[in-house]
Amino acid sequence: MAARKPFTDSDAADEAVRTTCDDATTCKRFATSQGYWKDLYIHYFVRNVGERKAPEINRGYYARVKGVNLLLDEFIKKTECKCQIINLGAGLDTTFWRLKDENLLPQKLFEVDFPVVVAKKIHYIKTKPPLSKPIIDMHSTDSLLLDAHNLDSDRYCIVGADLRDVSSLDEKLKKFHLNPELPTLLLSECVLVYMTPSQSSNLVHWAAETFPTAMFINYEQVNMSDRFGQVMIENLQRRQCTLAGVEVCQSLDSQKKRFLRTGWEHADALDMITVYSMLPQHDVARIEHLEFLDERELLQQLLQHYCICWASKDKLNLGLSKLAF
Repeated sequence: MAARKPFTDSDAADEAVRTTCDDATTCKRFATSQGYWKDLYIHYFVRNVGERKAPEINRGYYARVKGVNLLLDEFIKKTECKCQIINLGAGLDTTFWRLKDENLLPQKLFEVDFPVVVAKKIHYIKTKPPLSKPIIDMHSTDSLLLDAHNLDSDRYCIVGADLRDVSSLDEKLKKFHLNPELPTLLLSECVLVYMTPSQSSNLVHWAAETFPTAMFINYEQVNMSDRFGQVMIENLQRRQCTLAGVEVCQSLDSQKKRFLRTGWEHADALDMITVYSMLPQHDVARIEHLEFLDERELLQQLLQHYCICWASKDKLNLGLSKLAF
């Protein structure tokens, strides 16, 4: 029998990053159970609501979900659904089913994550008919691929890959009929920060080189050089979770430069306290009545240390640089 490879520090670091997927899904599950937003599918991935989360955490996730979805939906509407989406580090995300229900499904939605995470998600899909039925119903041939580590249908594809290996990623996506000429939206949420700056730059550069008409939405930390940022870093390090790319998270300007230096034509960035103030205020007022918030200053600090950065290039002149909050 072949000897098992020794468990290395990098394995431990990757495992710590993978646990952030479960953390995010659990937080979203709790927030939706409290009525912050509707997600009709997340309970298929996390059955139990779990322990109570602080109100500032719930509002932070509300801002994240609503902010990212606002830009994503604008892109889909701008292209009249004649586009594709690549969710990088998708975890247990439920966007495919939301877009299907809202008649906003792109021509194809791709998700990429560690093979272990992908296997877990595919298991849930295979064993939960409300998840699998829409995929099967929208597939037109007998060639549906659904095995332990890959799912490929006409409209939805899940790929197990390491985002740090760009050539392998490119090969796998093209194997599943990625179309570089189609307007493409790439999405990453708290993903690039776990890669070294050179690794994330390679990924972002690959995207710019591959897709002539594209938008990249990145949600992650910002303003990380102050004391609050240092505490965030230390808390994650205690869980063996190293923010390998934190130097790119020093400011909104450093976030934009990552894209502008790698072939993207246009880039914008806003911290989440600004995004929160630009969301539909009638809905913000609604969610602010759900729970009493004792630590308003803590919420402000939290929102000031996350941002959404979005970049575009627009060979087809769709007006992508005008997409904003």
